[in-house]
Amino acid sequence: MADDAGIEGLIELMARLPGLGPRSARRAVLMLLKKRGQLMAPLAQAMAQVALTAKDCHICGNIGTADLCPICADPARANGEVCVVEDVADLWALERAGVFRGRYHVLGGLLSALDAVGPEELGIPRLARRVTDEGLREVILALNATVDGQTTAHYIADALAPTGVQLSSLAQGVPVGGELDYLDDGTLGAALRARRRV
Repeated sequence: MADDAGIEGLIELMARLPGLGPRSARRAVLMLLKKRGQLMAPLAQAMAQVALTAKDCHICGNIGTADLCPICADPARANGEVCVVEDVADLWALERAGVFRGRYHVLGGLLSALDAVGPEELGIPRLARRVTDEGLREVILALNATVDGQTTAHYIADALAPTGVQLSSLAQGVPVGGELDYLDDGTLGAALRARRRV
């Protein structure tokens, strides 16, 4: 076990990362220490560089190294469709899937009375301005199927209703390869309500 305060501090910081508990963080730090030259030093340098250069895109809220992210800077992505997501991680997941070719709007959270998160904190008024300024024809609500996610989706739908923009949401239900016996009641209910003709 490490007895150096610096190493213990690094382990504690690593343990704060999603998916890493104290034991996983300890193993990760041990690997970094064993490979200081090949792994730790380049990682520390890359982290320091990103800490200095990372910024939020002033249009969509994606994270990059310029005021405008590559998606918003790409004129081919200005196709009149904007996909609204809760977080940058959701944007990256959709990009990884390679199925959406429009632009995004990152809310940075969901409406939550308990956490005192309102429309202003999420930039919903900015989304309404984008609909008008960019002449959007469709806004796709790609929010989680949770109470807060659905509350936020309904609020956005009400806020954008006067603009006349087409609103849609992601289909919800049985995932590909999913077995009914292993699905929760909410997923089964959503799948049944969203059924389509075969």
